[in-house]
Amino acid sequence: MELRIAGTVNDSIVDGPGIRFTIFTQGCPHNCKGCHNPQTHDFNGGTVVDTDELLAKISGNPLLDGVTFSGGEPFCQAEALAFIGRQIKELGMNIVTYTGYTFEQLWKGRAENGWQKLLEVTDILIDGPFILEQKNWEIHFRGSTNQRCLDCRASLEQGRPVEIEL
Repeated sequence: MELRIAGTVNDSIVDGPGIRFTIFTQGCPHNCKGCHNPQTHDFNGGTVVDTDELLAKISGNPLLDGVTFSGGEPFCQAEALAFIGRQIKELGMNIVTYTGYTFEQLWKGRAENGWQKLLEVTDILIDGPFILEQKNWEIHFRGSTNQRCLDCRASLEQGRPVEIEL
């Protein structure tokens, strides 16, 4: 399966707990003012890669605690990320997914576009658009104070956002 990405980081310590392989997806509809990845907004930019290539890199790194899907907007490529996400879970790793959508928006549209499948493989969901006026350097794994760290499984089970501290 193919995925359009802006790039990857092999050993990130800023994109979720532990040592992570981060996949930056290409394409984002949100265009948040002050976004630190504006080069990922163009849906025609980036590089198309095979998910098997990414999985080989991930499985070849014994130091990883998990994988992070960032962007761009991961939910714009939910089917492909859910596909690789299931394989990542088989490796015993956790998944953090960043999104400019809120959980409530994803919950409402979960039957469309593969969103449900991506939510099902996600352990921690960092949701909400980046809001420049709420930027805060002191919060972990988020850029602005409106963004939430959610236990994705518990949120799906309860049909509402379940926040966690990281």
